[in-house]
Amino acid sequence: MSSYSENDAEALRRKRILSSKLYFDVSPSKVPLIYSESYDISFLGIEKLHPFDSSKWGRICRFLVSFGILDKESIVEPLEASKDDLLVVHTELYLNSLKGSSKVAMIVEVPPVALIPNCLVQQKVLFPFKKQVGGTVLAAKLAKERGWAINVGGGFHHCSAEKGGGFCVYADISLCIHFAFVQLNISRVMIIDLDAHQGNGHEMDFAYDSRVYILDMYNPGIYPLDYEARNYINQKVEVKSGTLTEEYLQKLDEALEVAGRRFNPELVIYNAGTDILQGDPLGRLEISPEGIALRDEKVFRFAREKNIPIVMLTSGGYMKSSARVIADSIINLSNKCLIETGGAPKSA
Repeated sequence: MSSYSENDAEALRRKRILSSKLYFDVSPSKVPLIYSESYDISFLGIEKLHPFDSSKWGRICRFLVSFGILDKESIVEPLEASKDDLLVVHTELYLNSLKGSSKVAMIVEVPPVALIPNCLVQQKVLFPFKKQVGGTVLAAKLAKERGWAINVGGGFHHCSAEKGGGFCVYADISLCIHFAFVQLNISRVMIIDLDAHQGNGHEMDFAYDSRVYILDMYNPGIYPLDYEARNYINQKVEVKSGTLTEEYLQKLDEALEVAGRRFNPELVIYNAGTDILQGDPLGRLEISPEGIALRDEKVFRFAREKNIPIVMLTSGGYMKSSARVIADSIINLSNKCLIETGGAPKSA
């Protein structure tokens, strides 16, 4: 009976993926960089009650356009993930719980959200997240076609099928991978999670799935302190509070070398949080802006040398300076010919 139920659930998941509209053909004139103005969260100033910069995504793109690295018309606009799309990973029970504003308030860590009518919460808070989920899912298709894709958003790595938290409402990484399994006929995915926080959401979702290899480099002394999820990390690299750039990059070099020996992926999902930046109040690491650009370059070079499509997600970053750091890193990737944006960058 259990086996039948599992097969039945898998068939339903497959049906949902194949009927989804999130994968669509993108004109070759577009760059595989995904963003929508709907990503940014702005509602009566309550977004300022959380340290996360919820206008970061738009500012990254404005920097890239102003520096000439990108033309506004070449950016790919994703679709919003529908309820059926979200049910590919999430339970009906979890999605129904989001109809309560107090539940959303707890996940996004902004208590006043609990006092707002849920119809407004759906529109002003959850809709932007669903657009970013659509961007992450589409990014895998574009990466397979073009070699790389960047979703200027996403990376909600604290959310699993049945539980959200840490400003992560939907499990976009898990959704992206399940869509890739079915739509792209991919069977081996590597998650390289370099956000300062442990990626406990995708770790729980793929706990017993040998198709997914997780390299997680995180500060063990900060949120989420999920000791159960740590058991499911294939390659754990702990970097303690106060770690400096040189040590961090050396650990990353060693980790990538080991990961490349242990696993041969067909797709890399790179969770590129900038909360490792020096001064970030939550990440508590001391990595310089130049160090972040080098970090991203190393990961993209890892994928390029092995000819593996790579998806980059921007994930966490709790300082206003993060947007510029991310933009500068993308410019560096373009200058090093690790991505092709079609623009000729001005001096950044």
